[in-house]
Amino acid sequence: MKQSSTVPDGLVIVDKPSGFTSHDVVAKMRGIARTRRVGHAGTLDPMATGVLVLGVERATKLLGHLALTEKEYLGTVRLGQNTVTDDAEGEITASTDASDIGRAAVDAGVAALTGDIMQVPSKVSAIKIDGKRSYTRVREGEEFEIPARPVTVSSFTVHDVRADKAADGTPVLDLVVSVVCSSGTYIRALARDLGAALGVGGHLTALRRTRVGPYGLDAAKTLERLQEELTVMPVAEAAAAAFPRWDLDERRAKLVLNGVRIDMPEEYAGQGPVGVFDPAGRCLALVEEQKGRARSVAVFA
Repeated sequence: MKQSSTVPDGLVIVDKPSGFTSHDVVAKMRGIARTRRVGHAGTLDPMATGVLVLGVERATKLLGHLALTEKEYLGTVRLGQNTVTDDAEGEITASTDASDIGRAAVDAGVAALTGDIMQVPSKVSAIKIDGKRSYTRVREGEEFEIPARPVTVSSFTVHDVRADKAADGTPVLDLVVSVVCSSGTYIRALARDLGAALGVGGHLTALRRTRVGPYGLDAAKTLERLQEELTVMPVAEAAAAAFPRWDLDERRAKLVLNGVRIDMPEEYAGQGPVGVFDPAGRCLALVEEQKGRARSVAVFA
């Protein structure tokens, strides 16, 4: 087996297939990269496809910071049916004729779910309630409530409205939508809440994540392609794309590597993590401003 020292540090942008959990993809990548040090920056539901950001070796230190970045999706919302999971994976719990729902009502419902909102995550989800996964509580038949939490939906756009009939004959409306949102936003919860606001119920029938922070589908590779040729985005390139860049001279670069908290320019104050680069272009660390000085939050060199 290849030693971990020969595995390149960096990010792997995967185009996740439907039917795979995020953990399934991580397990697959461990085999491809021949290392246990693989993690992901935020889960993607099994039904969903698209961008899943993985970190290999030292790049796993980037993941917690990347998980907080903005995400973009393309999906289909079906109005007229509720499901247990708020998506097509779960059994249908109610059907209501949605043929009388007009475009103006749809647009008003979408507008109400755009901006800074309070959202209750789907019960069949990986969110933890008192230390226990919500989906586990559901499987065990527990009665419980999930508190609403703040999320930001920067953009919620309806591109097409199609009248259709569900398998049980119920007239439904399928909405082709795109969403740009903050980390922690559940697109299937948006589908559920839109359907509830319109009085006919709703769930998500298709979802594709098209972007995580600066990483889009153009950089993503299928697992089959990655098995043929492992494409790793070096830490320096990944950090430069996702975080503000701070270039240091040799002397200050050595100080940072030795754990010294050097003075930080005011321009980086309050910006969150900043990538620190040496004169050779290597990303040495992610730092945050604290009382005017650079505090390392992840070190790569």
